[in-house]
Amino acid sequence: MNLMPLLAARRDAGKPVRVALIGAGKFGSMFLSQVPHIAGLEVAVIADLDPERAKQACRQVGWDEARIEATRYVADGAEAAAMDGIEVVIEATGHPAAGARHALAAITAGKHVVMVNVEADVLVGPVLATRAQAAGVVYSMAYGDQPALVSEMVDWARATGFTVAAAGKGTKYLPAYHQVTPDDVWTHYGLTPEAAKAAGMNPQMFNSFLDGTKSAIEMAAIANACGLDVPEAGLAFPPVGVDDLAHVLRPKAVGGQLDRDGMVEVVSSLERDGRPVFRDLRWGVYVVLKAPNDYAAACFKQYGLPTDSTGQYAAMYKPFHLIGLELSMSVLNAALRSEPTGSTREWRGDAAAVAKRDLKAGEMLDREGGYTVYGRLMPARASREVRALPIGLAHGVKLERDVAAGQVVTSDDVALDETQAIVSLRRELEATEW
Repeated sequence: MNLMPLLAARRDAGKPVRVALIGAGKFGSMFLSQVPHIAGLEVAVIADLDPERAKQACRQVGWDEARIEATRYVADGAEAAAMDGIEVVIEATGHPAAGARHALAAITAGKHVVMVNVEADVLVGPVLATRAQAAGVVYSMAYGDQPALVSEMVDWARATGFTVAAAGKGTKYLPAYHQVTPDDVWTHYGLTPEAAKAAGMNPQMFNSFLDGTKSAIEMAAIANACGLDVPEAGLAFPPVGVDDLAHVLRPKAVGGQLDRDGMVEVVSSLERDGRPVFRDLRWGVYVVLKAPNDYAAACFKQYGLPTDSTGQYAAMYKPFHLIGLELSMSVLNAALRSEPTGSTREWRGDAAAVAKRDLKAGEMLDREGGYTVYGRLMPARASREVRALPIGLAHGVKLERDVAAGQVVTSDDVALDETQAIVSLRRELEATEW
């Protein structure tokens, strides 16, 4: 709770925190909108495949022309990451291979990394985090995004002496969503294709949130950062409102739906018949706590926490997340405290590619949110055993044999280029005991 005094001291000393932003999309633009209002924080360079688009993004979020002209714009993220005078690099492209490449460039150059790119983090994050630690720099989750917010809640719970029974987020989910493609995604968002196009909304990107892929990726990131377990059968997406979190997200042995304490799970804002869940958590995050003793359990009720029927389990939640508007928290923690706002520490969860329909040999996989595969959460152990193809590599690769709908695609099913840097990093992850 002392970030602003620390930042003020840097500002007064004429040493502002200088940032390189890679990727000026929605997340990056939300961060840029806040920068002019945080004295002592400067974005020195913005990298985007279209630098003019990045300039336009700055105008759209309210930057004045003087600030725009004082900022450098480049097309190469690695170039931006290696620039002199930069302390923190924000990787916000959403592209796994590019994200890993940019993170490595930043780490090599001695810069802290804020990894908005959770896709890259789940694909090879433990390797990147290990290299950052060896280089003496911070490798951090992005505050404002749900994995970092959940990690903060888990850390708080453990630091105050509670067992974490469950942690995760809410989303809009029905089982049929796993088969949705970009062609019909907007009907589930209540939009027409024309309205979505006018708003600049990418159907494949938004479909990755709907078809379960983003949930799988984000829960894998939380498991890897917090040492939590992953359901053997993947996410169940139980329909649960905030009042029932502690009742449902507790072990089966005491009447809940989890295999044991210490699990990640996503709750749905829709009942299975499509009706809205009462007091849903669609935009928020939660943690379910287990009291260490009867005295603490009594305090749960005394101080208004919603508990289960035993009184031993209680839930805390945050009903929203503000994404890029909160990202400066990660930047400032890295620069001023040398601390991450959540960080990958081990490999416990993975997001595997699963066939949306019967796929035939010769077809090309088209990445998350597309027409061919979606991401399913798996224990990392199980993923390694079956050689599951991570969703982060399921892009532009050809199937060498048929895969039935609902089946996990394996590395043996596709023609991967083992010489690619991102594939080599992934193989390093798979070969390491975490």
